Amino acid sequence: MPPQKYTDARKEGNRKWDTANLDRVSIAMPKGKKDDIKAAASAVGESMNQYIINAVEQRMERDNEKAGE
Repeated sequence: MPPQKYTDARKEGNRKWDTANLDRVSIAMPKGKKDDIKAAASAVGESMNQYIINAVEQRMERDNEKAGE
């Protein structure tokens, strides 16, 4: 089976899904840090986006545990 083409209709469908289901956040960091995060994410088989989400979730869990002590 040949690969599917990424048509304009597919792009629009993806955009609509993203708008309905995702929040976007822009972050700024020191030069070079992005490459460090990308490498760390790749080393564990994750996208940079998922790596950052996991890191934030882990931090929130730790902070919530400390707040409950």
